[in-house]
Amino acid sequence: MEPIKRNDMGAAVEDVQQRLARIGHLPEDAVTGTFDDATAAALADFCAAAALPIAEEVTEKVWSALVDASFNLGDRTLYLRMPYFHGHDVYELQHALGALGFFYGADDAIFGAHTEDALRRFQLNMGLPSDGIAGAYTYGALRNLAHSWVGKEATHSPARHLGFARAADVLERNAVCLFGTDDFSRSVASRMSNLAVATNPASKIISADSLSVPPDASMMLVHVLLSADDAEAGVPLVSYEDEDSLALRLTSAADVARDAPWPRVSVLLPGKVWLEAGPERSAQHYAITLLDALCSALQG
Repeated sequence: MEPIKRNDMGAAVEDVQQRLARIGHLPEDAVTGTFDDATAAALADFCAAAALPIAEEVTEKVWSALVDASFNLGDRTLYLRMPYFHGHDVYELQHALGALGFFYGADDAIFGAHTEDALRRFQLNMGLPSDGIAGAYTYGALRNLAHSWVGKEATHSPARHLGFARAADVLERNAVCLFGTDDFSRSVASRMSNLAVATNPASKIISADSLSVPPDASMMLVHVLLSADDAEAGVPLVSYEDEDSLALRLTSAADVARDAPWPRVSVLLPGKVWLEAGPERSAQHYAITLLDALCSALQG
């Protein structure tokens, strides 16, 4: 990006000013669309607060820090991915989960595996789908409990052992190639691969799109599909329906697949919509729950 500097005018300057005002470094009436002395002073204050070198212009690094700082809890959907989500909203989520007794790591404003683990335990405790995605239902539950965490001290005990299946060395021990045959199933497969790497950078569970060479017989192929018509004859086909028993049914299918010259398993998704969520939220939910079930199955 081109640096935004003193005497610049326009929408980009106004965006910077609005963000500085949102986090308390600039009065609302100073949002004028012109990079003036007040904006320069506010920018210097922000850089000092963010432990950045004092800057006289908004560089890409300063802009990135400003965007992070101006996210509030609930502004966006958060989940484990690479690159990690980071920002003030993640910090607020970690603080809330810590004050409520679910998060034991440092409030580092980075949505990593321990933040996801804490979020899933909170969701389970609240009777919500425990998929580690901070969306409308989760934010609603946190808002209802605001009296229990706003202004309260968070727990800062050492990080605990991650409790979900994919935190084990199963990600490193099993070479799996994930693939789909349409845009949605390919998105689910890609998100599963991204999530595996975000959990453990040494993961060998990857999507076909990420492979630099074709898969060989040492890899188990997992075909994510939307229609049973796309399933290959003779390959175990597992229906995603009944999420609670998915891991158990995948275990049986994986046991059968291992006896084949080239192990293959197909998983039939129930559709492109999970509950009433949009396509991206639905794809992420399927990716998380399917990867967890697959890792449970491969642990055997």
